[in-house]
Amino acid sequence: MTRTATRANRPIAKRINPRALAAKVVATVVGHSRYLDTVLEETLLALPPAQQREAALIQEMAYGVLRWFHQLEFIAGLLIAKALKDKDRDVQALLLVGLYQLRHMRVAKHAAVTETVSAAAALKKTWAKNFINACLRTYLREETDIQAKIAPNESAAFSHPAWMLDEIRSHWPEDWEKILRANDERPPMVLRVNRLKRTRAQYLAHLASCGITAQPLADSETAVLLPNPMPVSKLPGFSQGEVSVQDAAAQFAAVLLDAKAGERVLDACAAPGGKTGHLREHTPELAELVALDREPARVVLIDENLSRLRLPATVLTGDAGEPSDWWDGRPFDRILVDVPCSAMGVIRRHPDIKVRRRPEDLPRLVAAQARILEGLWPLLKPGGKLLYVTCSILPAENEDQVAVFLRRHPEAVAVSLPMNSGRARVIGRQILPGESEMDGFYYACLSKR
Repeated sequence: MTRTATRANRPIAKRINPRALAAKVVATVVGHSRYLDTVLEETLLALPPAQQREAALIQEMAYGVLRWFHQLEFIAGLLIAKALKDKDRDVQALLLVGLYQLRHMRVAKHAAVTETVSAAAALKKTWAKNFINACLRTYLREETDIQAKIAPNESAAFSHPAWMLDEIRSHWPEDWEKILRANDERPPMVLRVNRLKRTRAQYLAHLASCGITAQPLADSETAVLLPNPMPVSKLPGFSQGEVSVQDAAAQFAAVLLDAKAGERVLDACAAPGGKTGHLREHTPELAELVALDREPARVVLIDENLSRLRLPATVLTGDAGEPSDWWDGRPFDRILVDVPCSAMGVIRRHPDIKVRRRPEDLPRLVAAQARILEGLWPLLKPGGKLLYVTCSILPAENEDQVAVFLRRHPEAVAVSLPMNSGRARVIGRQILPGESEMDGFYYACLSKR
């Protein structure tokens, strides 16, 4: 006879220590240069159902440690007499998790210390309990002196790698401190209202009726800012395609491309599909919208976004720099190319950029951008427009890249952009991180004579 499971004999899922998980996420990102979003998603999916409520805590600690990584590492260096071995990278990360709680979270100090120390056992590093305890208690005793040592060290004070800080300062001598401070802030949650379904005013009224505080952003006709971020599953109308999550700076793309009804448009480097959806919302009467990306896993995201929005597009997998592999020979009236870049304009959304990006990445990215531009330009009709976009603030990836292209192609002409946001450059316009609540983006438009 089969015995019915009771509360007494039912197996109990073992609780996973959230601080240990956050430390593992940080150690994986730092040690293996993996994307924070990817590692965090894998980690949270493995949480037992009973611990799903702790997902927000794990995310807060992982994002927070990487946001303040260089400052926390500096502090850890003051507390540790001898550097830890590579195999104990998780213990180092756990120490940073503890320091982050003490400096940036509203956790009682004794609880932050006690819980972080106990997490060492969850990492199977019981020996580290005394080590973590001693470091955190030393920090609490010497906090004032430690803070005084942070101030004169720019990399620690602004929590950026020294090479990145120098790069930003050299190109933005009047704005570099504001940029670095913006990078260290929590990003706002910004929505894009689908005007095919509601006006922005209607959606704002709908949010208000649901008790959700929101405000319009003046720089975009479709952007809505939520002062208090929330899961998309709780956003009214999200699953019905009434609204998407997209920074206001990114919402300029569909407007500046200026596509007309009946035209054929290419969205190159399109994943995850935010701009693809906006192009259809902005100009629903396009003859065809082709969305392209080279990564099959990311092409799936384009399909998912379009499916949620219930909007059509031809979705292709292919390399924008090698059109012969996917292009059918029919030219495009408009091409949007949001090229791979250093992403130094969106650090506040992706703080792992501070630890993953290296100075030697920049020449490789500049070369990749040039290859994509050269590959796509022949696909544009005479009289057509190509909108070049990056989420970078570095001239080498932006106006310098476009200037080099124009010198190679006398038939290409830079077109003035009808936007007041950001600041004019020799070619195109640059939005800096934090300006009008926006991420850092660059736009330039080229027309083919």
